Amino acid sequence: MKNKFALGAAVLAISTTSALAQDWSGFYAGGGIGNLSIDTSLDGVDGNSTTLGVHAGYRFDLGEAVLGGEFEYDAADVELVPGAVTADSVMRLKVTAGYDLGSTLLYVAAGSAQVNVDGLGDEWGGFLGLGAAYEIAPQTVIGLEVLQHEFKDIAGSGIDADATSVGLRASWRF
Repeated sequence: MKNKFALGAAVLAISTTSALAQDWSGFYAGGGIGNLSIDTSLDGVDGNSTTLGVHAGYRFDLGEAVLGGEFEYDAADVELVPGAVTADSVMRLKVTAGYDLGSTLLYVAAGSAQVNVDGLGDEWGGFLGLGAAYEIAPQTVIGLEVLQHEFKDIAGSGIDADATSVGLRASWRF
């Protein structure tokens, strides 16, 4: 009887573990919707806008740790000076490091971003952020990210900007 109980407990433990196990390795791509809020070093020159974007990347599942790289592009229309200066897009080259919780992945993100400011020009800066991804089906993942960007001396104008993006994402794994 003890052996049957031990065997049953072992089978239950293995089946529970394999049910929770998730392999995050592989390519993925998707789209998202969010908000981009920009605050510049000039008093009263700020704004925010809805963003629509696309992303593609690859993740390596190393057990509990998950590492990845991603390209992301968000189109925006942040009016900083009405009729004169608008942030049109943000492009990101991203590195992620996360913790595998089964069907949920919690991660930090960092990298370089380029903001395109119509009326000033383009500028590269850095960003840091947090994200979470949740598998809703074997090939489908939804997620949420919050990223904080810093851009210095945009296109040599002497204007600095801090930007916060919040995005809801959907990805398909293949």
